[in-house]
Amino acid sequence: MHPALLARISALLADPPAAPDPSAPFLDLLGPDTAPPPTLAQVAMQSTLLPQVYERLWRPLAFNLAKGWPAGPNTAAEHALARAWLGLGRPGDVRKPAATVLDVACGPGNVTRALAAGVAENGLVVGLDAAAGMLERAAADTPGDGVGYVRGDAAGLPFADASFDAVSCCGALYLFDDPWPAVDSMVRVLRPGGRLLILTSRRPSLPLSRAGGRLVGALTGVRLFGDDEMHDALADRGLTGIKHRRYPFLQVLAARRPD
Repeated sequence: MHPALLARISALLADPPAAPDPSAPFLDLLGPDTAPPPTLAQVAMQSTLLPQVYERLWRPLAFNLAKGWPAGPNTAAEHALARAWLGLGRPGDVRKPAATVLDVACGPGNVTRALAAGVAENGLVVGLDAAAGMLERAAADTPGDGVGYVRGDAAGLPFADASFDAVSCCGALYLFDDPWPAVDSMVRVLRPGGRLLILTSRRPSLPLSRAGGRLVGALTGVRLFGDDEMHDALADRGLTGIKHRRYPFLQVLAARRPD
């Protein structure tokens, strides 16, 4: 990571390391982890194969089907919606905000790069994930000096309070053992007036869907959130102006932290 980029990211941390390694592709704040991931979904996300096929095969196929393909939006439309709801610009716009953006559980950086396309050159986009293999792929596929990656814990984000203008978490919250500390942490690092966007699973409002959702969770570790569960979680944390778009098995929400 370029020393200047490393310095900019370190300045956002609540407890920056004394001597970060500028030769590393990402800033590692976790160190060695010998504990095995507890669920099938988490095992897959930390595998060596998935980072190689995630962006071009796995994510478009799985997410587009969950959004109701062919009627639902494709990946490009999903990224455009994320930029718009986070208050970012469009690729190619002359005037884009010089925002500081955090992408939580960024995987190989596909959403991170899409958000960076809506940020001015003097802005900063940080992708955070716990899987080293994902971050290695993300760093290798990300050009430029305005995007950097951190290996850290989403449930206890290592950044100082009110550090970011926008925070996203796309396609990961349903994998967390306990998602609510992660949501609390994302709200904490938002600046007043900042925006949060979450793309996560949706449990359809159908007979027996609640029992089916529990079975899916028990077998795979993928949690299916009810229609009102995420909306209420954001409102309960004081966020306002909540936007909510539902697809067959996915949902997108965005909200604003009051000034």
